[in-house]
Amino acid sequence: MENKDKRTFVQKLTEPFMALKNKTFAKLYMAQTISLIGDAFTWVGLALLAYQFGKERSAIILASALTLRVTAFIIFSPFAGVLADRISRKKILYVTHFIRMGIVCCPPFITQEWQIYVLVFFLNVFNAFFTPTYRTVIPQVVDGKYYREAVGLSTATYQLLGILGPALAGVVATWLGARDIFIVDGITFIIAAVFILSIPASALQKGVTGGSENSNTWGNVWKGIRLLFGNKILRFALSIEFVSSLAGAMILVNTIGYVKSSLLLEDKYYGWVMAGFGVGASISAFIAGSFDRSKTRALSLIAGVFLLGLAVSFANWTSFNVLIVLWIFAGLGQSLAEMPSETLIAENISHENQGKVYGSHFAFSHLWWAIAYPIAGFLGANFPQKEFLYGGILTIVFAIIAIVVFKPSFKINSKSNNSL
Repeated sequence: MENKDKRTFVQKLTEPFMALKNKTFAKLYMAQTISLIGDAFTWVGLALLAYQFGKERSAIILASALTLRVTAFIIFSPFAGVLADRISRKKILYVTHFIRMGIVCCPPFITQEWQIYVLVFFLNVFNAFFTPTYRTVIPQVVDGKYYREAVGLSTATYQLLGILGPALAGVVATWLGARDIFIVDGITFIIAAVFILSIPASALQKGVTGGSENSNTWGNVWKGIRLLFGNKILRFALSIEFVSSLAGAMILVNTIGYVKSSLLLEDKYYGWVMAGFGVGASISAFIAGSFDRSKTRALSLIAGVFLLGLAVSFANWTSFNVLIVLWIFAGLGQSLAEMPSETLIAENISHENQGKVYGSHFAFSHLWWAIAYPIAGFLGANFPQKEFLYGGILTIVFAIIAIVVFKPSFKINSKSNNSL
């Protein structure tokens, strides 16, 4: 019996990697992984450049850059979803990828602050077309048996490299400097492009209908928004994403100040704390599919957002070691609260409309962060000794409101539903 339990445990851990048996997904996954490493180099390089323009202005520059980043996502990603349902997805992926590669070659020549803003905005305009298209493709190229695992593996990698990637980039930057790091960044884009170009275009076209009935771009954008908010299950998941962004923004915006000003520790300790957050998020992404197999993922969503809110609430009175533990739990909660939306869209929206909905979801999920960042900044600036407490309380209160208003269902559904 004990050996059986061990085999079951190992099987659960390896389940997400089963999706890599699909060659098309395997190539997309490798392209995404390498591209995420490149994104980490981009942001570390830009942060170092911002610091060069003035230590006292670096926070303002980066905050402005983050705002422009999510603004580009909010404006353009719904249109990306429409295009993903109408034209060659391979063309969208490689064209936007090569344009982004060209843009990341420009930062070494930056001489003024405004140039950073321009580059960041246009880099993420094309990222807003690349990412929703990539997410649209996953549930349509992977067999239904493994698509949850594919989404879980993709999300886990996104979370892990989102934290560990900058740490790797920081090490490389100490050798190469702020400007030469973008050379490595460009190389990662070239490698990722090889994987994208090696995929047959026909393998990515499932669900693309084309035709004159899809020619009304604005109509299709609004259709994606209506489908997203018109589905009760997706509506609740989106509300939980908003709540989790409040706590997530507290972590991203205020952890550095707490580590350096309250704990009086060096930069490397901040890296360890954030690595803990990334590890927790990655573990959660791997196990989320097995944790909650209900039709609505309500258990995962609710457990995740409360775990996240509670972890953040106690951070103001912790030591360095305890903070790492709390941020591991916060990472677990973040993935449990945000990851289900990916699979819920695939299960509740028909193939021909998934691009529109993924694009709309990408826009609104980033709109939530655009709202959350200023709130986190306000709490950090005005309540420097209790910012996490207030942020955690805000998270828990809004989570309760979301549950009361949207009344999630906990129905079990053993079969995926892709026909709605």
